[in-house]
Amino acid sequence: MSRPGAIFEEPAVVRRLERRTALSAVTGNGTVAAAVMVAAAVLALIVANTPLYEGIEYLLELPLVVGVGRLTVSLTVEQFVNDFLMAVFFLLVGIELKYETTVGQLRRPRQAMLPMLAAVGGVCVPALIYLAVNLAEGGSPRGWAVPIATDIAFALGVVSLLGDRISPATKVFFQTLAIADDILAIVVIALFYGQAPDLPWCAASLALVGALLALNRARVYSVAPYVALGLVLWACMFNSGIHATLAGVILAFALPSRSDVRLSELGSWLEHRAHDLDDTYDDEHHVLGQHDFTERAWRTERVMHHVTPPLQRMERYVSVFVNFLVLPLFAFVNAELHLVGENFGALLASPVAHGAFLGAVLGKPVGIILVTWLLVRLGFARLPRGMDWPQVVAVGIMGGVGFTMSILITGLAFSSPEEAVAAKCAILLGSVTSAVLGAFFACLAIRGGERRGGAGRRELRGERRAERPSRPLRDSRPGQGVS
Repeated sequence: MSRPGAIFEEPAVVRRLERRTALSAVTGNGTVAAAVMVAAAVLALIVANTPLYEGIEYLLELPLVVGVGRLTVSLTVEQFVNDFLMAVFFLLVGIELKYETTVGQLRRPRQAMLPMLAAVGGVCVPALIYLAVNLAEGGSPRGWAVPIATDIAFALGVVSLLGDRISPATKVFFQTLAIADDILAIVVIALFYGQAPDLPWCAASLALVGALLALNRARVYSVAPYVALGLVLWACMFNSGIHATLAGVILAFALPSRSDVRLSELGSWLEHRAHDLDDTYDDEHHVLGQHDFTERAWRTERVMHHVTPPLQRMERYVSVFVNFLVLPLFAFVNAELHLVGENFGALLASPVAHGAFLGAVLGKPVGIILVTWLLVRLGFARLPRGMDWPQVVAVGIMGGVGFTMSILITGLAFSSPEEAVAAKCAILLGSVTSAVLGAFFACLAIRGGERRGGAGRRELRGERRAERPSRPLRDSRPGQGVS
């Protein structure tokens, strides 16, 4: 295999490309991205309880006005992070959803049905537990959706730390479950946590959705028109009362997932182009003077750019930005829990905190495991090959790792600062508890399975030695006798 810079002759360029390759390996690692997000949340907790807190709060409340003519949006810095930058996060979520429905696990409904229905159980049971606790203790029922969401970045980061202890089939099951969980959370936000709709802005938003779909039907494969319409759609949805982050999901599903190049003929076309470039290039003249060569190289470059579908191009544009800027910034802005002077007794006694914590730590595993067990028991589905019940339990426990969506819903559900602080404390504590318990259970279950497996194999070997047949080996038929 050639090195990344094998085609380049400048040593400085080669070194830069090698550094870029190493950096891409780091930024493409989900565990590193989750660690950065955790670090941002921890930093926010520290800063919120120091004299820096007032300065940060002042910065977050600074007003911003963005727009052209009558299409203007007025928001604070905090709203810019929670509504605009999180729309870019939802764009990445939407791209993942479209990928899964096109070529991933969700394209086969029968195969995806088990984790998807398990996700429904993992949403309903936490919500019911939250409602039961808050109705019994006189709390705020409006926060019922706080414990329903599983954070993909955090949860899959914990799973990746377990390495080979979790089978590939279990990882796919958990990823599908988390994606279905995100779909449900998006629907919940759209239906239950929007403001009173402004009909003219809603009509404008609907017209822009139609324009995006028209671009897709017209086979427009350039990303720029979609981005331009997506920005206007976000502004219209922000003013309409519908949660503006949903514009990211709509934009993702409007982006074409196919290439506008005949990929079956690409190899022969490139071979012809390579010969053409060889014929026109003159090694004795400076490349700036070789207009025929640079023109043909530019045309080749344009075609190669269009080989990658717009959906995949957009993912490459935004993934590092989302994982290493948007999510850490969101974590920093929203995990600020100013606990100085807070009544910890009131926090611990808060029905909101009880409901959110028990919904995540207890409700999530009960919902996921119970629905999975019922579907398998009734014969509706089977566990994927390589996945066993201890791993189902581990997945259920780690389903309680909720951060991004849970904090986003907290900001939408509670107007009272005391309730919001109680919910955020419960989310952070519940996420840590679920992650630790899930990882601990997975390690214990797999270690116990290895011991049982080892004892079983030794016992089996002993039985085979004791019952070895006296007839010659050649009399044994396939599948019988000595293996």
